[in-house]
Amino acid sequence: MIFMRGSFSTYIQRALKRGDAMLDDSYGNRVSTNSIEATMSYNAGVHQFLGAEPGVEVSFRAAISADPNFTLAHIGLAREMQLRGRSDDVKQSLNTAFETSQSLSAREQSHLSVSSLLLRGKSAEARAAVYEHVKEWPCDVLIAQMCTSVFGLIGFSGLPGREAEQLSFMTNLTPNYGDDWWCKAQLAFAQLEVGQLDEAGINIEEALLSNPNSAHSKHIRAHLYYENLQDEDGLSYLQRHWENYDPSGALYNHISWHVGLWSLETGNLEQMWNVLDKHISPDNSQGPPLNVLTDTVALLFRAELAGVEVTPERWRDLSAYAMTKFANPGLGFADFHAAITHARAGNIEALENIIANAKGPVSDLTKKVARAYLYMQDANWLSASELFTSVVREHARFGGSNAQRDLLDFSLAACLLHQGRKREAKTILAITRPRALQKDIISGLH
Repeated sequence: MIFMRGSFSTYIQRALKRGDAMLDDSYGNRVSTNSIEATMSYNAGVHQFLGAEPGVEVSFRAAISADPNFTLAHIGLAREMQLRGRSDDVKQSLNTAFETSQSLSAREQSHLSVSSLLLRGKSAEARAAVYEHVKEWPCDVLIAQMCTSVFGLIGFSGLPGREAEQLSFMTNLTPNYGDDWWCKAQLAFAQLEVGQLDEAGINIEEALLSNPNSAHSKHIRAHLYYENLQDEDGLSYLQRHWENYDPSGALYNHISWHVGLWSLETGNLEQMWNVLDKHISPDNSQGPPLNVLTDTVALLFRAELAGVEVTPERWRDLSAYAMTKFANPGLGFADFHAAITHARAGNIEALENIIANAKGPVSDLTKKVARAYLYMQDANWLSASELFTSVVREHARFGGSNAQRDLLDFSLAACLLHQGRKREAKTILAITRPRALQKDIISGLH
């Protein structure tokens, strides 16, 4: 087993010193189990979950097998099942967690309560509860993790200034974690998103030195290459790791997207199509549904913006997938990608459903973007550009990374180009995403 802090002997020594068989997790939090095997398996699952490494489900199930009453192991499994879009398994694990919760410590009881809010889709309440929880137990890492990264409770809060809040959250958390690799990686990502590239570079390198197996850290390192316009170097770096990353890893789909995107931007269309068809499309991916949808849509649409032909069949198949996995609008980041594929597939009914029924904290933006892509499909470039213009100044509210939201900036630029407004398109991109001015990212820009 791999541990973030301590070792097998450390747990034994702690238990003996206390005079009982209760153990600590890898971050020094006492856990309500007297099974060393369960504790070790739980720690492995936490480590793998935080690093998007393969084996998360296996480890948490091993912990449960060693101690069926280990509440936090059931919660850990539920978290992984939520990520994978397996809602029935989430409910089963959460129910079992409550059934086994009679003798929890105050920290574990709070852990269960906060996790329950997240797993039941009460995102705003969960976000507030995380802040309260980490005041007393800052190193309860699976709770702190909920508010980190661009897909977390802050990232998807829909609130203005969420990137600054993300950085503030991680900055305040950091003193409690010392040299921990996970914390340094998440701090680096928060710094990247606000343009603190030098600071991010230092932290992500230290994180990778501490845990070179973390797919999350490698992914964040790839974003640093992207923001520094080092596309060829980034592709070379990420491809080496991608080739050795198990497809069952939670980030395999998204890391594949980065490889496909850089392949497109460096002119290797053969590799782009290979990545798309064999690694990130719904037919072959083992990734979380949110990544499968958004990564496939983004790569296909970026290819079209660059002048690559995409067949209607591809868009129709993807539209059908979106209707299966995200039929009810509510998560803005998923909905704006679904709007693209519905528009390109000619599935106007599904597109109008998003326009009429979008919910959630960014529904105001979702409806505008969905209508903008409908206008693009109808070649109503002026109306589309007006809507995109009203959105791009606050599209950070959608969540996701700067690299992912480039799609909205590029969509606006494409609409302006179709109107013969090239100078205006270049001016806007010079402010928002200057990388587009140095690459053949949008057909007709140069």
